Amino acid sequence: MMKKKKGLFQTLMSVLLVVCLGMTACSENVDMDSRYVFNKKTVMEYLLAHEDYSEYCNLLKISTLSNMTSTTLDKLLLARGHYTVFAPTNDAIQNYLDTLAASVEDPYITSPSWDSFTDSDKRDSIKKLIVLNSVIDSGDNYPAYQSADFPEVSGGEFSHSNLNDRKLSIFYSDSPDSVYVNKDCLINPRNKDIILLNGYIHQVERVVAPSDLSACVYLKRIIQEQRDGFLVMARAIEACGLLDTLNAMRDEVYEELDNRGYIESYGDIPPPRHRLYGFTIFSVTDDYWRAQGLNPTDPDLLSHLTQWIQEQHQYAEGDVFTTDENYSDPGNLLYQWVTYHILPMRVPSDKLIIHNPINYPLVPVPDYFITFGKRRLIKVFETAKSDGIRLNRFANLDYERTGNGKEVSCDPDKEGIRINVDDPKAILSDIANCCIYPIEHPLAYDDATRDNLFGERLRFDIMSMFPETMTNDVRCKRLTHSGLNDENFHTFPPHEIYDYCQDMQLGTQSRPRYSNYSGTGMMFGDELLIYGNYDVTIHFPPVPRTSTYEVRIGYIAQYNRGIAQFYFGTDPDRLPVTGIPLDMTRMGENLPGYESDSDDQDYNAELDKRMRNYGLMKGPLSIKDCRSSLPWIRTIVARTMMGPDKDYYLRMKSVIDSDERQGVIDFIELCPKEVYDNPEKPKDIW
Repeated sequence: MMKKKKGLFQTLMSVLLVVCLGMTACSENVDMDSRYVFNKKTVMEYLLAHEDYSEYCNLLKISTLSNMTSTTLDKLLLARGHYTVFAPTNDAIQNYLDTLAASVEDPYITSPSWDSFTDSDKRDSIKKLIVLNSVIDSGDNYPAYQSADFPEVSGGEFSHSNLNDRKLSIFYSDSPDSVYVNKDCLINPRNKDIILLNGYIHQVERVVAPSDLSACVYLKRIIQEQRDGFLVMARAIEACGLLDTLNAMRDEVYEELDNRGYIESYGDIPPPRHRLYGFTIFSVTDDYWRAQGLNPTDPDLLSHLTQWIQEQHQYAEGDVFTTDENYSDPGNLLYQWVTYHILPMRVPSDKLIIHNPINYPLVPVPDYFITFGKRRLIKVFETAKSDGIRLNRFANLDYERTGNGKEVSCDPDKEGIRINVDDPKAILSDIANCCIYPIEHPLAYDDATRDNLFGERLRFDIMSMFPETMTNDVRCKRLTHSGLNDENFHTFPPHEIYDYCQDMQLGTQSRPRYSNYSGTGMMFGDELLIYGNYDVTIHFPPVPRTSTYEVRIGYIAQYNRGIAQFYFGTDPDRLPVTGIPLDMTRMGENLPGYESDSDDQDYNAELDKRMRNYGLMKGPLSIKDCRSSLPWIRTIVARTMMGPDKDYYLRMKSVIDSDERQGVIDFIELCPKEVYDNPEKPKDIW
């Protein structure tokens, strides 16, 4: 995976580049005379001083931020702030008009000029979008983006949206000077990082114009044009009746409730601005299918694909399915196979795996996706030996008590499927509500995958269980800053107003606070706090096999926590109580059975057994200082029989009538008896 290298060397080279630019001519003929005093100008003053941006300046002067204000964008860029501007040259804007005029899908422009538009409203809208898409406002608390602060991974998104409320991505090629916005807008290497009083300018060779296409429209075009790449998957998705679902972009009900004031902040903690829908598709390319003897344009492709799935045994023994041509039936084999390749969330490339930088690469930590349709698990993992991010990789890890947690080896049949993030066929910014990642082989929820998942403790960051938090950039939002403010926290409305997270139901007096502590010792950098006389019910992840499981909660005990009663079962309205209430204020020596680790590992194992007798465990060793830190605790909420074809729910209810006390969940664990009570392989502490 191509990554950007940052550090002191790059910073020094950037300074040297600025000096050198003052002594050389620019291929775009931008006037360099003012480069020595550019830090005394605002963004707008700099643009006005260079003729090559004259057309862009004209658009800034007539474009407003929204229909609710008359202030034009040129005034905004003259004011104080932290603005990142991807400024198109006159040639870039003209090339954009050329492209519009050549497009058969845009009949409103007859020739490549603003005067040729047959629809003045459409013309004005395009002018405004050119401007809004080109500017990122980092707000009062965060700096503008210089190139050293761009996303590190190719395809990674800026943490702040542009003025059009869209996320922009950065792509790196093999050349260190070839950096693109949204894959096709080259940043001029000699006219970037222009530092001004209120931000940075990066000159781009094309207009930044992120797609507004839904996955539905995009896949339909693939099918209509017989476009090679993902034609087989597109046709299979269409046959399964999923295109309408993939057309969803924005929850208008939530928007209306927010506009009418029903979606309230909790103190200074705001709710998410939007509730967008998103999807992620993992797919082999058409080249793979041709190698398997399938023709992507074959009229009988779907029946042949179904036959291939059967012959390759891409399912588990005991699965019940049909193989007729009613592909839209959830019980159909093709439907079940296709939906195992789709996630109900949009996952940008830099969040496919969320490493805690305090631990990684020392201790790789797996995560798990819950798939679209029938809820099944996909493991996502990356280690120093994995050659990138892989799906369903089950490596051998050094999980001994004195081990290092790293990957030791991986059996050939457990290497997993590599996500080809850097493949040119990857679709990361061409679809507004979806990413499509090429993978090396098809995914299969077969017996081997289920057995491998069943053979390990499943640990989920609490916020990874809610697709809405990933799609709407709530979870682990990456911010370049020092300190915390409202962009690190979000609240969600109670159930009677609206369920923002479909799999989390909040009681009337629950006051949740999602906390983004990215880069800290939290599991993946976030946690869920709930204030007030809280009552929250969470839809739990599925399990791969039927067995007795330990249901565990990981949290940090503090004196301002409360006392919570837990419930667990299959009927969310009638959940049975599990054990006695949990006092989340107790830590360390105040916990029954607790004693600090010694140098004697056998004695430490006995200490762990003693704590487990009270339903308690120390924090996992895979999180730095977690096991040795007194506040880190895992509690065993329940030991219960669970099966893969049932839905399970956890309820956490305060037993203290107080608005000041907190309930907290950092992560949850599902551990089968075959793992936690294995006589041949002792329980690991990782």
